[in-house]
Amino acid sequence: MGMDKKEFWRLIDSTHKDSAGDQDLQEAMLISRLEKYTPEEIIEFECIMREYLIEADDFTMMAAQKIIEGWVTDDPYLYFRCWLIGQGESTFTEALRNPDVLADLVEDDVEYLDFEPLLYVATQTYEQRTGQQEDDDDNNSFPRNAASERGLSYDFGSITKGEDWTEEQLPTLLPRLWAKFNT
Repeated sequence: MGMDKKEFWRLIDSTHKDSAGDQDLQEAMLISRLEKYTPEEIIEFECIMREYLIEADDFTMMAAQKIIEGWVTDDPYLYFRCWLIGQGESTFTEALRNPDVLADLVEDDVEYLDFEPLLYVATQTYEQRTGQQEDDDDNNSFPRNAASERGLSYDFGSITKGEDWTEEQLPTLLPRLWAKFNT
């Protein structure tokens, strides 16, 4: 099987579809399906997820969250990017190209877009698969430790790409989102 970006997206896309948007169910499905992989492949899942979290760290994506939710801070911005990954490859890719397309996807009565549990899927799966606990690990073999060892940190070292914006620029930066969420 192997864990590469194609397989990562196959898992995300299939669980998103099969869960019909229920994130608790999607999380459970991801863990269940990921358990069939080797510990090394589970670590790769974590690393690929972090690569995409870092790739989505862009001021325009941050502006999209600001418009949709009305505010943006560090943790909710991270969870918003987790939500975006959880929507699947085509939505993720299209939104990175132009976050304004989220106007077609997001309901206008949404309070917040958050899939924080995605951050813990690999660790939970690894613990279930190996019987080890992350706190017992001294050799950096756990997914989060291994990813950090590779420099894949979404907290430290991830530089937000693009150009920062002011609130006055939001209506012209993402006009479709602005029109939908600021009426």
